[in-house]
Amino acid sequence: MGRYKQKSDGKGSLKLIQTLVNEYKHVLNSKLSHLTSEPISWISPLDTDEYAEYRDRTFLEKLDVDVEVTNKLIDFWPKNGPQWDALGMFGQDGVLLVEAKANLPELESPPSSATSPLSQQLIAQSLKETKAYIGIGAAPDTNWTGAYYQYLNRLAHLYFLRVLHEVPTYLVMIYFIGDKTVIGPTSLEQWKAAIERMHLTLGIPNKHPLEPYILDLFIHINELR
Repeated sequence: MGRYKQKSDGKGSLKLIQTLVNEYKHVLNSKLSHLTSEPISWISPLDTDEYAEYRDRTFLEKLDVDVEVTNKLIDFWPKNGPQWDALGMFGQDGVLLVEAKANLPELESPPSSATSPLSQQLIAQSLKETKAYIGIGAAPDTNWTGAYYQYLNRLAHLYFLRVLHEVPTYLVMIYFIGDKTVIGPTSLEQWKAAIERMHLTLGIPNKHPLEPYILDLFIHINELR
């Protein structure tokens, strides 16, 4: 099962996303108000659900994604795929996939840990498709299973839902500012410089077909007080 209970006394992005979704969702919703005039429903991580996070087909089931699409995920990505920090819904079938960061090392995630040759092959193929779609054909040797792999597998899932199956999906990247408990960035500029460095390393152009559906939100911890 793709449900993972989370501790409630953590720190960094784990604690901040729990606080944001459960106590300050108005802050989050206001930053997403340009997407829809309809209410946003947050599915996880909820205090009434042991702050659980979801992955694999279970996260799609939580979002009420069509069962035919849900069944096809295993053909795009092997088990133990992205575990989403938060999930939201809006309108009839709008989907919000959230990844949260509170310090720079979180952005520079470790490489893929897939050990099965079949899993490695499937991941490589899906990343290759995503890379081609956003226009990195001129730099085909850019390694997408090394540094920043976590960001890339999230990007691939956005491609899977929005492009391959026309589910109106947004990838919401939340960058928290000022979290001293994890020595996080103290300014917007620090985050933007790190994100630009990531894009340059990966060969991701400033403008690409998925770019309008990737939302970078910068939230200072003072907004959660």
